[in-house]
Amino acid sequence: MHIPATLVRGGTSKCWLFNQVDVPADRVALERLLVAAYGATDPVELDGVGGATPTTSKAAVVSASPEPGIDVDYLFAQVGIGTGSVEWTSNCGNCATGVALYAVAKGLVPVTGDGTRVVMRNTNTGAVLEGIVDTSGGVVRHFGRQTVPGTRAGGVAVGLTFRDPAATTALLLPTGQSAQDLRVGAAEPVRVSMVAAGAPVVLVDAVSAGRTGAESLERMSADVPWLRTVRHTAAPLMGLLQPGGEPGDAVPKVGLVGPPVPYTTTLGERIGAEDYDVSVRMLTMNAPHPAIGLTSAVAVAAAGLVEGSVVSRTSGGPTDAWLRLGTPAGVVAVRCTEMREGLPHRVTVQRAARLLADARIYVPETGTQAA
Repeated sequence: MHIPATLVRGGTSKCWLFNQVDVPADRVALERLLVAAYGATDPVELDGVGGATPTTSKAAVVSASPEPGIDVDYLFAQVGIGTGSVEWTSNCGNCATGVALYAVAKGLVPVTGDGTRVVMRNTNTGAVLEGIVDTSGGVVRHFGRQTVPGTRAGGVAVGLTFRDPAATTALLLPTGQSAQDLRVGAAEPVRVSMVAAGAPVVLVDAVSAGRTGAESLERMSADVPWLRTVRHTAAPLMGLLQPGGEPGDAVPKVGLVGPPVPYTTTLGERIGAEDYDVSVRMLTMNAPHPAIGLTSAVAVAAAGLVEGSVVSRTSGGPTDAWLRLGTPAGVVAVRCTEMREGLPHRVTVQRAARLLADARIYVPETGTQAA
């Protein structure tokens, strides 16, 4: 069996996109298909189209939305690497960037002048995002010069906005506290902020944990077991784990926040402490993120608006200006606008996307049985 698919780069992620008409609507059958297509039982995904890293083993199923005011729906899948499973509970802003370009390029949304707006709904979480795709001269572009931290490759400019990022959760602060001490195992408590905007995220004050927040990817790799424990400790406090439930590694997302210091990016570029506002190092599943996931960036920006949060205290106080995040790949700027009752109505970040290939993926029979 083979299925049509399009490979896109959105920001610093790669994602295979599938039209809903070409894949099973049943979630169990779809997971079986993706595991087989990606070779996801193999830790290097050699016998499939998976990229063998959390940022390149992603998929999304796209369809025209029946909801008024929404152009397309997309179901995001984080395909496990060596696990033979798929995680369905989260969203990916980088993949959404690719979905926006895909929707315009494939005619799901008509071109409207120099910038074409695509309103997307992530069906995993209910989040609504808006992409403004560069269609200068009324033309769909396949190449562009817009770059993002983490790659020198250019792409088509896409302004990505998260609408009401805290609306899909009950509270911006699930525990009702802007910051609190969290005891992780037998160690001394660390200061954290638990935030639900874009995604549920637990942000550790790096200094309170004996870190800087500007750790190298190698150091972050050594800290993965500890950060997983932070995640699993915070999950029930954030209402993400029922008593007796098995903790997962998708949510809450977890990372370190620290003051700005000079550092060198993974591309060898020197960044001065004056070039950004707060250091951020995040995990993606169980690996250090080479940059920062956009849903995590939204949560950090939202936390920066909250007096007393680990982000606000580190950056020097709440601000509605651009918040510059120092990530391993470079500086990512995020802005919260149109505040309503203390919550941001819109959170925007500039991204880039490119269609890489249209393909037919040949799926082993194990992925098509009962599909």
